[in-house]
Amino acid sequence: DLHSFPTRRSSDLLSYKKQDNVGEENTDKTGENVAEPTTNDNESLEERYNTLNDKYIRLTAEFDNYRKRTAKEKIELIKTAGEYVIEDTLPIVDNFERALKNMATTTDVSAIKEGIELIYQQLMSMLKLHGVKAIDTEGKEFDTEYHEAITTVPAPTQEEKGKIIDCTQKGYILNDKVIRHSKVVVGE
Repeated sequence: DLHSFPTRRSSDLLSYKKQDNVGEENTDKTGENVAEPTTNDNESLEERYNTLNDKYIRLTAEFDNYRKRTAKEKIELIKTAGEYVIEDTLPIVDNFERALKNMATTTDVSAIKEGIELIYQQLMSMLKLHGVKAIDTEGKEFDTEYHEAITTVPAPTQEEKGKIIDCTQKGYILNDKVIRHSKVVVGE
């Protein structure tokens, strides 16, 4: 196979010919004298090889360092990604603790109910701030991208066939990605 043999330069072949024909004059096919590669040429080639090899080694090391640094930064980002969400959740936890403390001493149920509703609104606005939205199901067509049918029931009307009759568990989307499908009852 011709492709498996390394190619030889004419100067390499001439140096082999010189070794075979010691004492003969070095000529090519036209009969002209051919210049022998000098040690100066070999030294400059070796210098060039060393320079390029050094550049290659340095570039490889720089890339390896870059790869390691970006991997470390990515791990740090993953570790601290939830930090902002937790920081925003702590005031809601504080409000729940206050509500629980007041529930023990208060007899006014409407005040407790109002406090719980305010805490719920605070939680929902915090989730919205972080890109979380509830999946709307009321009167919508069943869509497997967003909904999970837990059962089907006969549709009360013809218009409600294939539509969601009831939602047993809300689903949520985080930045256009479903993180939990809505569990629904579908009209058949």
